Formats: sequence, C-alpha cells, structure tokens
Amino acid sequence: MAQTETNIATKADQKRSARLGTQPVASLLAEYALPAIVAMIASSLYNIVDRIFIGNGVGPYAIAGLSIAMPIMNLTTAFGSMLGVGSSSLISIRLGQKRHEEAKQVLGTTFLLNMMVGLLVCVCGLIWLEPILRLFGASEQVLPYAKEFMQVILIANVFNHNFLGFNAVMRATGYPRKAMMSTFLTVIVNVVLAPLFIFVFDWGIRGAALATACAQFCGFVWVMTHFCNPKNDLHFEKKYFRLIGKVIADIVSIGSSNFLMHACTCIMVIILNSSLVHYGGAEGDMAIAAYGICNSVVMLFLMVVIGLNQGMQPIVGYNFGARLNERMMQAYRLTIVVATAVTTFGFLIGELFPRSIVSLFTNDETLIRLSTTCLRTILISFPVVGFQMVTTTFFQSVGKAAWSIFLSLSRQLIFLIPALIILPRMFGLSGVWAALPTGDILASVLTLIVIVLKMKQFTKVPRELTKETNIQL
Repeated sequence: MAQTETNIATKADQKRSARLGTQPVASLLAEYALPAIVAMIASSLYNIVDRIFIGNGVGPYAIAGLSIAMPIMNLTTAFGSMLGVGSSSLISIRLGQKRHEEAKQVLGTTFLLNMMVGLLVCVCGLIWLEPILRLFGASEQVLPYAKEFMQVILIANVFNHNFLGFNAVMRATGYPRKAMMSTFLTVIVNVVLAPLFIFVFDWGIRGAALATACAQFCGFVWVMTHFCNPKNDLHFEKKYFRLIGKVIADIVSIGSSNFLMHACTCIMVIILNSSLVHYGGAEGDMAIAAYGICNSVVMLFLMVVIGLNQGMQPIVGYNFGARLNERMMQAYRLTIVVATAVTTFGFLIGELFPRSIVSLFTNDETLIRLSTTCLRTILISFPVVGFQMVTTTFFQSVGKAAWSIFLSLSRQLIFLIPALIILPRMFGLSGVWAALPTGDILASVLTLIVIVLKMKQFTKVPRELTKETNIQL
C-alpha cells in the first residue's frame, strides 16, 4: 500500500515537472516567480527591519558594524547558494531529459556537500574573524558590533547553507509555494524575535544575530521535512548519499558564477569601504553606514528580480533539456520585460523620495544626509540592471557556466573595481558613489553584446518536437 502511494506521488511529481514543457509560458512564470518574488521581498524586508531596529535601538555605529558584517555573511551563504543554484539547475535539466535517477543522485550529493562546506566555513570564519572584519574596513569603534553579529551567524551557518540550497531545489522541482512558505517562516520568526531580543532583553546587535540564526534554523527544519518525505518524487534516499565527482563538478561549474559574483562583491566591498573611510574623512564610519542603508533599500527591488530569475530558471532549464528552444526564449524575454519594469519603478521611487526612505533607519542628520546622496546616485543605472541580471541567470539555467561566470564577474572585476579606484581620485566621496552606477551601465552594455552574438544558438526550434508534444506557447 505504501509503495503504491509512493508510486502515485512519484507520477504526480513527474507530471508536475512535465508541465514546464507544455503549459503557457506566461502562466508558468507567474506560478513559479510570484511565490519566489514574495519570498525574496519578505527576505529583503527582514534585512531592512533588522537595520531599522538596530539603527533606532542600538545606534548609527551599530548600523556601520552591520554594514561591515553583511557582505561577510553574504560570502558565507554564497557557498550554500552556489550549491543550491548549481544543483537546482542541474536537477531541472535532468528532469527535462527524463533522467530521474540522476536527479536523485544530485540531491544526495548536494546534501553531503552542504554539510561539509557549511562546517568548514563556520570553523575557518570563527578562527580568522577579527582579521577579516578589519580587512573589510572595521574601525575600532565599529569592530565590536560587527564581531558580535558575525560570531552568532557563523555558528548557525550550516543550517543556513542547507536552507538556502534545498529551498532552491524545492522551487525547481515543482513546489514554488512551499519554497515561498519556508522563507515566510524565517521572516516571521526574525521579525518577532528581533525586537524582543534587542529592545526587551537588551541584547543589542547580538540579539539581532540570534533572531536571524533562529529563523535560519526554522527554515532548515522546514526544507528537511520536505525532502525526507518519501511521497515526494525527489526525496532523500540512503543509496544516493554519495559524493560523486562528476556531479560535484557539474554543480560547482553551474553554480560557480553565483559564488564568484559574491566573492567579487566582497573584493569590491573591501575597496569600497576603504575608499569611504579615506575620502569620507571624519565621516568615514558614517559613510559606510550610509552605504549599508542604501544597499538594503536597493536590494528590496533587486530581490524582486532575483525572484523572477528563480521562477524563470526551472522553466528555461526544463525546456532547454527538452530542446523546446522557442518556449525557453519566450520565458527569457518575458522575464526581462518584467524585471526592467521593476527596476525602473525602483529608480523613480528612490529619486523622488530619498530622504523619506533613509529617515526610517536613523534620526542622525549626518547619516541621513550621506544616505540621501548615496541613494540618488547609485539608482541612476537601475533601469538597465534587471536586463543584466536576467541574462546572467539565463546562461546559468541552460548550463552555459562560462558565459554566466564571465557576465557575473564583468560588473565587479572589469568595470566597478577600476571605477572605484579611478573616480574617487577625481571627485572624492562623490566619485565613490558614482562608481557604482558606472559599473552597472558598462556591464549591461557588455551583456547586450554577448546575448546578441549568442542569440542564434537559442532560436532554432525543432519543429517536429513541437508538434509531437502538444505545446502551448
């Protein structure tokens, strides 16, 4: 009886995956992207709420400490994200190719990798935490806040690795709403616990970190419950808990662009913070805090684009694996249109109401002034950012890791870091702010050139396959 139920569930999950190759692309994108978008917005709001609580409950230097800690936290989670993006893309392709057993092999290998990498990052991070924080620009005044926050985050790192990785796999295998609910769970836990720990228990920035760690653990339990259920087509099976070299190489290859983007962002932040301290003079720490505030606002809109990309990824990956190129390109083009509309809206909001937005985080007049200037400057390039992000994810979704890596790195390494070195020498602190949109605009131009040159590879449609599969475009 149990075996019969499992077989029925397996067929249902396979049918759910097969819809990616038959149902209208627009409805699929809405179905897969909307839950991801809601989850990403919730995740971004969770970071914004953290900064608002810390700014009003601890002070502006605590915001600066969080601004130092956040890119390091993002780097630690980038390992889990790399494995999640790589495995979810690979699983989508394998399901599109009807190679279900190989998809299960990817799942088992991903779990072992997440556990090993998560523990390694935790140990190394705790050992070298203070030198790393100083490298990222922490002054004596800011260091205690950043250190308190990161110690807690690193201890809980292994849970966050698995949560991020398997939440992406859950979404890619036909459970976008369930993936959304896992993110909602983490947001609710964090929003409830953060003010309690900061204001009631008076634990300061450590309380904010503890709230985040508790939220990540709850998310971990949620996704593990899903993949431990044998009624799901893709679930943990003992025989697949093996480290398979070819699978590891494929996961890392596909997901490495995501990780390298985070790594380059960290290099950029080191240079950025150094420039802010140098050209900000006596207001250097406040300039770092200002960038942290503006970055959290910007990420609210970029998270929508990331959610769109997460919705697009299984559609593009499945149809690429099934050789349904016309549907694949339709999903790509539609995602670009929506992403551009979102970033243009963010540009308008930020340019029209910058002071009102940043005043939510602090009542310190110096910090408000610096944040207002920063926000208006970095949003100049926002209307074209969505296109660049979607195209990078598109190459990743079809297994073109080299192009995805190249486009991911182009913004930071080729354009932004040189701009951060050159422009401040000419324009001081204003040059630091101006370097950010400069990198975005130049990277978008390069992305346009690459996709135009590669377009012919993705527009050839196998007509006989389209006729046989009763596809709705």
